Amino acid sequence: MNRIVLVGRLTRDPELRVTQNGVSVARFTVAVDRPFASQSGERGTDFIDVVVWRKQAETVGAYMKKGRLVAVEGRLQVRTYQATDGQKRRAWEVIGDRVEFLDRGPDSAARVPAVGAAFPRTGRRRRVHVRR
Repeated sequence: MNRIVLVGRLTRDPELRVTQNGVSVARFTVAVDRPFASQSGERGTDFIDVVVWRKQAETVGAYMKKGRLVAVEGRLQVRTYQATDGQKRRAWEVIGDRVEFLDRGPDSAARVPAVGAAFPRTGRRRRVHVRR
């Protein structure tokens, strides 16, 4: 089984692109606090790269901004590529199946849609209304 659930804040605005085939893809990084403190009492933070595709990518690109609190459910994927210096490198990233916005953005008058299906914590889908 390859399932990951992350809750954290965006480190920057998502990067939304469209492939040559016309498929939307968004990339962003989530800062996730570790659940334990070091001996000095400091909590570490992991910075995890996330990729989402298609309609989900378009919604993420339109509504998510740096600092927003999000939950991401997906799977871990490892890619191997050759860097410009000729060295083989690995990239670890989460392919997001579901993204849920956990806070309100600066424009609290606009409601932000949840992306994907319901999270297991509630087992229910939410009705979401987007004001335009």
